[in-house]
Amino acid sequence: MTDSQATHPLMIALDFQTKEAVQAFLAQFPDPAHLTVKIGMELFDRYGPAIVKEIQARGCAIFLDLKLFDIPNTVERALTQLGELGVQYVTVHTLGGSAMLQAAQRGLVAGAKRAHVAVPHLLGVTELTSISPVGLRDEQNCRLTMTEQVVALAKLAQQSDCDGVITSALELPALVAAVGPEFEYVVPGIRLASDAAGDQQRVATPQTARQAGATAIVVGRPINQSKTPVSAYAQYQTAWNA
Repeated sequence: MTDSQATHPLMIALDFQTKEAVQAFLAQFPDPAHLTVKIGMELFDRYGPAIVKEIQARGCAIFLDLKLFDIPNTVERALTQLGELGVQYVTVHTLGGSAMLQAAQRGLVAGAKRAHVAVPHLLGVTELTSISPVGLRDEQNCRLTMTEQVVALAKLAQQSDCDGVITSALELPALVAAVGPEFEYVVPGIRLASDAAGDQQRVATPQTARQAGATAIVVGRPINQSKTPVSAYAQYQTAWNA
């Protein structure tokens, strides 16, 4: 990853419905080149790679969060396409299994090589932060505890050539102990103590996440729905660095 593609540990989720809303949001920041932003399914499904290129033109690093989950051949072909885009991170579901995760990494490497860009970091989604322990037990029929399940999936990701995982901060101490501090741990569901949790079930503050071993955090509504997003971003930066 070159200096111009350097990422920052605080990532902003661009959870907007239109590219005009995205551009208006980013225009409020004096230097968007200092930002790492997350593009999810909502924007990508509507605009495709074009929205990635538009945001890259502002200098932002990109976390492309599409959470791919399909048979290995399909995922490998899809990741070959995404690997050409010059983004910094992409995501797949660890529940797809080792063959799918390894196929995803092969696709990323092939795509990046074809486009002469750096290979994106491959992050495995463990359990969504919207899933509660009750949902894990009663809807996924998983007999492991939440921590046991997340640790097992992170170990699978590490053994299958992923660079890191997406995980709740609540499981971080167990993950760092079981998987190691060199793996990447990207944590969504981040809120300041004064923020509403919304539909997130397993939330944490920036300080808690960093102290537990997070390498990066993802913040959505508290920044992207703020009336003063630049100030909100600064608050979260301060909290992360505290």
